[in-house]
Amino acid sequence: MLRRPRTGPPAGDHDAARTIGRLVVDPRSRRVLFDGEEVPLTRIEFDLLDALAAKPSMVFSRRMLRDLVWGEDWYGDDHVVDVHVANLRKKLGDGRHLVETVRGIGYRLGTDTA
Repeated sequence: MLRRPRTGPPAGDHDAARTIGRLVVDPRSRRVLFDGEEVPLTRIEFDLLDALAAKPSMVFSRRMLRDLVWGEDWYGDDHVVDVHVANLRKKLGDGRHLVETVRGIGYRLGTDTA
């Protein structure tokens, strides 16, 4: 075990900046740009947006997002996701429609073609 390399896996596509319409999410620098301007986000808001941006158009249930952002061992109300999505939408301003609600299921990141 002592001879095993201690470095993590090489950086792959999961670390690459993602561009969805006018939105850019860069996991390496933990920066979000909308229309070329940086959007200041909290850690939770960034992690939530990053999870959605990793698989655009995929519908995530509240529980899936909660497990991805807060961890599987976190317990509490799944509606905490709703609160953070609302905050994220406010901060995105004109891009707030990017985070789409899928009634009865959860959320997905749509495309912004405007």
